[in-house]
Amino acid sequence: MARIDFGGVMEEVVTAEEFTLDGAREVLRDEVVAVLGYGVQGPGQALNMRDNGINVIVGQREGGKSWERAVNDGFEPGKTLFSLEEAAKRGTIIQYLVSDAGQVATWPAVKQCLDPGDALCFSHGFSIVYKDQTGVIPPGDVDVIMVAPKGSGRSVRRNFLDGSGINSSYAIYQDYTGRAEERVLALGIAIGSGYLFPTTFEKEVYSDLVGERGVLMGALAGIMEAQYDLLRAKGHSPSEAFNETVEELTQSLIKLVAENGMDWMYANCSTTAQRGALDWRHRFREAVKPMFEELYESVVSGKETRIVLEANSAPDYRESLEKELSEMHNSEMWRAGAAVRALRPENRKKGR
Repeated sequence: MARIDFGGVMEEVVTAEEFTLDGAREVLRDEVVAVLGYGVQGPGQALNMRDNGINVIVGQREGGKSWERAVNDGFEPGKTLFSLEEAAKRGTIIQYLVSDAGQVATWPAVKQCLDPGDALCFSHGFSIVYKDQTGVIPPGDVDVIMVAPKGSGRSVRRNFLDGSGINSSYAIYQDYTGRAEERVLALGIAIGSGYLFPTTFEKEVYSDLVGERGVLMGALAGIMEAQYDLLRAKGHSPSEAFNETVEELTQSLIKLVAENGMDWMYANCSTTAQRGALDWRHRFREAVKPMFEELYESVVSGKETRIVLEANSAPDYRESLEKELSEMHNSEMWRAGAAVRALRPENRKKGR
C-alpha cells in the first residue's frame, strides 16, 4: 500500500501500479466471477472484467430488459448468461449487484447456492449493515467482501474505456479462506478502479447514503431548484435562470474543480465572483449543517433504510417513481435545460 497525505491526514491506498492487472488476473485465474444483476452496476463491472480477461458470467432474470441488454453486450444464454440461481451455483465469487430491495427478495435463493470457500462480494454495505431489516446474513464458511466504486455504473464503464478509471473503496467483513484481501483487491483492479482505499461496510453505507441524499443528488437538486425558482420569480428568463444555475456549473466550473480543486477555480475567476463566493460559502455551510446532522442520524438509525425498503417493496412502486420523476422532468427548469442542451454547438452539429 502507498501512504498518501490527504490534506495532512495520512491514508493507505492501493494503486494499479502496486497491485497490477497481471497480479489481479493471477489471483482470479481459477475463479468464476458471477455478476448477479445487470441493472445499474452490473453492466459496467461485468464488461470491464471481461475486457480485462477475467472469467465472468452474468445472472439475471430471463426475459426482461436487463436480460436483453446482457445479450446485446455479448453474454450468451446457457454459456455466460444464466438465471440468478444458476449463475450463483456456477460462480466462486458472487458479485451481488441486484438492487438493495432485490437482495432482500432474492437472498434466500442465492444463499442456498453458496459453497464453502466462495466469496460473496457487494458494492454497497446496505444489506449487511442493516441485516436486521434485510435478512441478509451470510453463512460463516464464505468470504464476505466489498468493492464500492465511487460513481454510477455508467461512469465505471465510461471511465474504464477512456483510461481514467474510477476510485473505489474496499472492505472485508468476513475472511473465511484467508484469501479475502487478495480477492477483493484483485476484483477492485479488475473492474478498473483508479485507486482503492480501505473502509468498513458501516462507514461505506453511512457515507454513501448521506452523499446521495446530500451533495451528490438531493441537496444539489434542491439548491438548483431554489435558485432557479428565485430568479424566475424576480423576472429573469428561463434561459438566463438555467444558465446561471446549472449550465455554467456543469459545463465550466465543475470541470475546473475536478481538474484542479475548488481553491484553484476560485483563484481563476473574477474578483467579484471570488469575494462574493468566499463570503457566502460560510453562510451556506452553517445553514445546511443542521440538516446534515439530521440526515446522518437518520442513516445510522436505519430510518432511511426502512423508507427505501418500504417504498421499493410497495406494489405501486414503479408507478409512484415514474410520477415523481415525471414531475421533475416536466418542471420548467428541466424543460429549459433540454432546450439549452439542444443549443450546445456539439448537439446542433449532430442535429439533436
